[in-house]
Amino acid sequence: MNRVLARGLAVLLSAMLLVGCSGSGSGDNTGNPDPSTSTSGSQSTTPSATEPSPTETYLPVPPGVDLTAQGSKLALGDHAVGAFELRKDVVGALDIQVNRLEQTTFKQSFKGWKLDSATKKSTPFFVHVTVKNVGDTDLGGRGVSPPLYIVDGKNTLIESSSFASEFKPCPSTPLPKKFGHGDKATVCLVFLSPDKGQLTAVSFRPTETFNPIVWTGAIQALTDKPKKGKGGKGKGNG
Repeated sequence: MNRVLARGLAVLLSAMLLVGCSGSGSGDNTGNPDPSTSTSGSQSTTPSATEPSPTETYLPVPPGVDLTAQGSKLALGDHAVGAFELRKDVVGALDIQVNRLEQTTFKQSFKGWKLDSATKKSTPFFVHVTVKNVGDTDLGGRGVSPPLYIVDGKNTLIESSSFASEFKPCPSTPLPKKFGHGDKATVCLVFLSPDKGQLTAVSFRPTETFNPIVWTGAIQALTDKPKKGKGGKGKGNG
């Protein structure tokens, strides 16, 4: 039975157009894209003229929630606490732990899926993440996924993909229907890096002006068994 990618293709095509217009990029691969690039959505990622303070509380969070400093560079297995705005005056806060990065192939993981030539030129990655709701807002039932991107080899932010039907290798689904304060979930997100692209970092960047928090580490082949403890501290490459 043929199945079709839902949002992933739109994300991929958008990202490919952005790559085509972005020129050579800055090439620093830190999760802070070149000013001429943008996210895989419609928003521009042009940074503001004034860099935000790393210790600035950029969104209101409950007492006792300590947000991780903007610009933090983390290894796999490290935790970060980040806040993001679901809509005006509605803020979510998550403790995010990026655990494992995997590179797969369409032949290995997408058997039975109907893919066009543009999608087949991308590189699929699975990103395994554990998240805990540390805020007051129930994030369940809102179609919310952890606000994470990958950074490709051209320093472009790529959004995670979703599917029209169940994708067992890596579900890439929103948070559970009930996800209130203290609730915890382990999720797997699918990312398609266009034009045989790489994964150089995982980035938390809730707004254009936010100096992103990034995780880097070794990328495992899907057949590899997860390594115990924290992932490698070196930057992965596709």
